[in-house]
Amino acid sequence: MSATGQLAVLVSGGADSAVLVADRARQGWIVHPIYVQFGLSWEPTEEAHLRRFLDSLPTELDTHPLVVLALPIADVYGAHWSVSGTDVPDASTPDAAVFLPGRNLLLLSKATVWCVLNGVETIALATLKGNPFADSSADFFASFGAMVERGLEHRLSVLAPFADMTKSDVLEMGRDLALEYTFSCIAPVAGRHCGRCNKCHERREGFAAARMRDPTAYAVA
Repeated sequence: MSATGQLAVLVSGGADSAVLVADRARQGWIVHPIYVQFGLSWEPTEEAHLRRFLDSLPTELDTHPLVVLALPIADVYGAHWSVSGTDVPDASTPDAAVFLPGRNLLLLSKATVWCVLNGVETIALATLKGNPFADSSADFFASFGAMVERGLEHRLSVLAPFADMTKSDVLEMGRDLALEYTFSCIAPVAGRHCGRCNKCHERREGFAAARMRDPTAYAVA
C-alpha cells in the first residue's frame, strides 16, 4: 500500500465519517481528522465518542491527532432545535427535518482555511447516497473547490467517496471497527443515544439493513 498524500476528513462522531477516516488511512492516505464545533446541543457527547473511536484505531493507520476548530453558530441559529435541544426531530420525521442550514458550507469554509495553512489539498466528507440536500451534491463540492482555488490560490479537491453507498454499505465496510464508539444521536441522554430521535432511527435501520448486531447503548430500547 503506497501513500496517496495528505487528506483532511471532516468528522462528526457518526459511523459514516468514522469509517471514512479508517478507510482512507487503509488506502494509504495520511489522514487529518477535523471536527468543527458549532455549539450544538449534542456536541460534547459526540466529540467524546469520536475521541474514543479514533483512539481505538489500529496503530499502523497513519492518522494524525484530531483537529478541533470552533465556529459558534448560536448567534445565527438562535432558538433552532439543534442549539436549544428542544423539539428535536423524532423517528417519525422526514430527513428534511434534520437539515442544518449552511452546514457543509460552514464546515468546508473553516476546514479549508486550515488546509491552506497546512498545505493540504484534498478534503473529504462522508456524504451518502440519496442525501437530499443541495450542499451535499457533486456540483456543490466541485464549485466549492473551484472557488477556493480562485479566492485563495490553493488547489483543493473536495471528495465524497461514499456518495454511491448507503449507510448499511458503510457499516458493513466498518464491521471490524469499534462502531460502538461512534455517535449519531441529536438528543443524547446521559451520554448515550436517546433511541427516539431521527438519527437514532436511521442508525437502527442501518444496522438492521446490514444484518449486523447493533452495539449501540440506547436510553430507550
